[in-house]
Amino acid sequence: MATDTKSLYVLPGDAIDKSLVPRHKKQPLRLGPGLRHIPPSAIVPTTAGQLVVEPRKNSMWMEYNGGRYVPAQNDLVIGQVQRSAAELYLVNLAAHTASATLPQLAFEGATKKTRPQLAQGALVYARVVLANRHMDAELECVSAATGKAEGLGPLTGGMAFDVSLGLARRLLMARSRDEGGVEVLELLGAEGLAFETAVGRNGRVWVGSDSPKTIVLVGRALRETDEGRLDVEQQRKLVKRLVREMR
Repeated sequence: MATDTKSLYVLPGDAIDKSLVPRHKKQPLRLGPGLRHIPPSAIVPTTAGQLVVEPRKNSMWMEYNGGRYVPAQNDLVIGQVQRSAAELYLVNLAAHTASATLPQLAFEGATKKTRPQLAQGALVYARVVLANRHMDAELECVSAATGKAEGLGPLTGGMAFDVSLGLARRLLMARSRDEGGVEVLELLGAEGLAFETAVGRNGRVWVGSDSPKTIVLVGRALRETDEGRLDVEQQRKLVKRLVREMR
């Protein structure tokens, strides 16, 4: 599938040529993680990595593996409940990141009587609804468009695995095969393994399955793909090897 996504590597403070900035007639320009707008019109990277420009979505962002996760509005994240406070949960998103808040009524159909009771350590799949550098991020577990859960909410069973921020973003991209070369989950499914996943932009992937062996195998495949920066062919060989060892 053809794509008009463009990318190049830049360093913090580099001047980004204005010709690279997409100009959509109807959509406003969207800047993702790793980029800062300096009025009136300058856009500069705040971290080293790959600058990705998506003209069709009129968006730009930085792709990088290292660094600390910084919450951004509309990010999908996997958080771990630290404790319950008055009418909200305090949720950890990543090491060295301030806690986020999750209102106890920010779930589909939640009322004071029906709201989920989340214990310390519980995992939730949520969306960042508010984020700025001076306050804790605020989360919710419903779609902004429909008010329905649409896959968001408590994650029960399974296991959460840590991955790099770069791999997390690539897994979340709608066209990961074309833009990021990540097919490991599809390849595992093609081998007949039954599992489900939730990917958090904060570098966490939750894997659920009736088979504990499958959960561990998927986690290993993600870790080795990430650490080895494997291309598609290497991912295919990895999956074949892991499935053969399991069986």
